[in-house]
Amino acid sequence: MFYCCCSITHEGVDLQHLFLYYAATQRWEPLEAFPPILCVLQVKGYYIYMRIKISDESKRTHPLYTILKSGPDIASPLKEGDSVEVTLLSAQEDKAFFDIKDRGTAIVYGIEFMNAKEMIKKMSPQDTCTVTVVETENEDGYIEVSLIRALHQQNWEEIKLLKESGDVVDVKVKAANSGGLLASLQGIKAFIPVSQLSADHYPHVPDADKRKIFEALQEFVGQDLKVRILDFNSKAEKLILSEKEVTDEGVRQALSGYAVGDKVKIVVSGVADFGVFVRFVDNPHIEGLVHISEIDHKLIESPKEAVAVDDEMDAQIIEIKDGRVSLSFKALKPNPWDDAAKYFAEGQEVEGTVSKFNPFGALVLLDHDVQGLIHISEFEDADVMRSTLQEGKTYTFVITQCKPEEKRIILKLKS
Repeated sequence: MFYCCCSITHEGVDLQHLFLYYAATQRWEPLEAFPPILCVLQVKGYYIYMRIKISDESKRTHPLYTILKSGPDIASPLKEGDSVEVTLLSAQEDKAFFDIKDRGTAIVYGIEFMNAKEMIKKMSPQDTCTVTVVETENEDGYIEVSLIRALHQQNWEEIKLLKESGDVVDVKVKAANSGGLLASLQGIKAFIPVSQLSADHYPHVPDADKRKIFEALQEFVGQDLKVRILDFNSKAEKLILSEKEVTDEGVRQALSGYAVGDKVKIVVSGVADFGVFVRFVDNPHIEGLVHISEIDHKLIESPKEAVAVDDEMDAQIIEIKDGRVSLSFKALKPNPWDDAAKYFAEGQEVEGTVSKFNPFGALVLLDHDVQGLIHISEFEDADVMRSTLQEGKTYTFVITQCKPEEKRIILKLKS
């Protein structure tokens, strides 16, 4: 170890203190144990730690205390990822130099320079901008920084503000896949899921065929859409947008004129495995859903059995919630199960027509528009069932269970 008198000049103030330098640890320590006023300065890669012996009377007038009070940032060394303001010193063909006040000289070069070349071309010496620290000191003693990374961080801050404000923004659709649309906002890649498209743009594709969905979504490439930010995660580089969040406002207002129980005229706009999409005839921008269980009192395996696109019919509103409306066809139809107990009982012989097969057995249409089931367990296997019964043919059955309150009649073939 050896003694060293360290002289540092900061804004014209000369600061001199005596230190011990420990060569083994490359650490500066004060010669005496002084009261803890600590300053950390970085000089050519070395962090110099100074504790200053100062009396209470002179503390307020001590030059270093004044410096720390007016510029506390000099007491915390830079680290990778920090955002700092810099001033352009000069720009060359393959690099640019910036001044970081009280910290040193920063450099942008290599791929970072190529990515920011157009930005740097528009700058003049003494212009300021924000950069992100890439490396606190390279082999030449410069602080490596990035303009593009700083801009990217600023863009995410803009995204955060847009999310908090709930503002509506315009985006241009750049591409599509079977899951949704691709766009960008504030230079950040964004995704609009199919489920977040407006009712006008939602692809009502039969059987949810992914190829047909993709073809339908391709039509929006190049178009502008009004969206809100639904969710984002800057660390995961994830930005989810929603068009439906924008259009739902108008739908909510329009739905305020309707109530549960209202009978409305609708037109079928789409058919899916789980139900039927319908539009109100008097308010076409309102789209609702009739779940498959609300199509008919009898069991429906596919909505296509009962409706087709462009069919006009009546429906009843059964729920309005969060800007969405659910409707029912069967609510406007007489329920055949209400009087089923008058016509059917266990042990009774009945005539029925096999309407279709399903994994549980065969559905049988009985009188009074009531549907029964002969379970597959009545046969050795599905092949035997299908060879014994034929769709469209009438057979004599015996009722083994009759529970109208559960909408259930279980049958077996008459011996």
